[in-house]
Amino acid sequence: MSTNLDGSATSYDVAPLRLSVVGTGYLGATHAVCMAELGFDVVGVDVDADKVARLAAGVVPFFEPGLEELLRKNLEAGRLTFSTSFADAADADVHFVCVGTPQLPGGHAADMRYVDAAVSNLIAVGLKAGSVVVGKSTVPAGTAARLAEWLARDAPQTHLAWNPEFLREGFAVDDTLRPDRLVFGFADDITPDSPAVVAMEAVYGPLLAAGVPVVRTDFATAELVKVAANAFLATKISFINAMAEVCEATGGDVLGLARALSYDPRIGGRFLAPGLGFGGGCLPKDIRAFQARADELGVGAALGFLADVDAVNLRRRDRVVTLVTELLGGDVTGKKVAILGAAFKPNSDDIRDSPALAVAERLRRAGATVTVYDPAALANARRAYPELNYTDEGATGAARGAHVVAHLTEWMEFRELDPAVLRPVVATPLLIDGRNALDARLWREAGWTYHALGRPRA
Repeated sequence: MSTNLDGSATSYDVAPLRLSVVGTGYLGATHAVCMAELGFDVVGVDVDADKVARLAAGVVPFFEPGLEELLRKNLEAGRLTFSTSFADAADADVHFVCVGTPQLPGGHAADMRYVDAAVSNLIAVGLKAGSVVVGKSTVPAGTAARLAEWLARDAPQTHLAWNPEFLREGFAVDDTLRPDRLVFGFADDITPDSPAVVAMEAVYGPLLAAGVPVVRTDFATAELVKVAANAFLATKISFINAMAEVCEATGGDVLGLARALSYDPRIGGRFLAPGLGFGGGCLPKDIRAFQARADELGVGAALGFLADVDAVNLRRRDRVVTLVTELLGGDVTGKKVAILGAAFKPNSDDIRDSPALAVAERLRRAGATVTVYDPAALANARRAYPELNYTDEGATGAARGAHVVAHLTEWMEFRELDPAVLRPVVATPLLIDGRNALDARLWREAGWTYHALGRPRA
């Protein structure tokens, strides 16, 4: 019998399967912990000894609400272990490949070396007959078919399934234990009693019993679901940011426009939040890799619009830098700029392709004295951008003596700031709301000059 997140007993029994999770980064660590929470015996394998040691000690090496508590709970229960040796995964029934697929240096395509290394190492330790390798990494279409051929040649006793992830940083535990859908990709000649089908339905049995929708499909479709979802999301975000540019030229208010659009059931209001744009380790690199793969397949024209989506997104960073410069008289040299936010999104310490830090660094290079504060991402930011100034004294510490305050990551801590309290510490009460998340009326009533992307300045 397994347990719910609140510790109460569930009404289902999990199959007596042993799982391995290869790669213990954001995706892998979350998946390993949550599979153990469902009641499975799980081993997480990674070549990074420091990461493995921290996880084994009950420390999550990144910020994700709720994950560390579940990690410690399942370590103590004996359901979860971590190792640097692939041999410790050899007896597992199901192996989840959760390694990264970053953008290739100097190009847009996905770097597949980590996926290939994971599969190679699994094959090398001698996987047991009937075991199933499950891909969760975000990969170019055609990868699963290639890996299936590889396994058929070098580990014919194994099977392959594809199970894309749809995690949102800051909500990863809930997205794993209570997903909005599951996607299972199988070989074209699959049968209902195939070990791959049986394994996937056993692993996700508790979720299927709870009514989570599942799409059973072929390898290529399963691979395309994740990148297509990210491409659609990126397009929606860039669309409303493109409208923000138009609103600035016409005097319109992009928030009013977004609200009006949201009532159209064909469009909806989710992710119609205009602002600084998207970043992180997924959307930017995934839409670029999707374009690159489409070019390789000879259908690059079909995804040509994604280049414009990417360009609109990057222009938002330019716009904030330009706006700061304009408001400071055309020259930021020697001016103090407070940056509220370093993570690419709230409830995360992930700074990969962070719009906030990109803006901060450009302003620093232009001659400004830039001080950054973030509730969770300061350690990562300090390592990546050591030339910037940082403070552990909250928004007040960042804003002390500032000529402009730029709100660039919409943490709840910043949404709840009292502008009247912050007003006395700045040199100039000038605010740029790069996320359109603060109450303009409240800030203006407290004596601040408030500016936001895509909105009238008055």
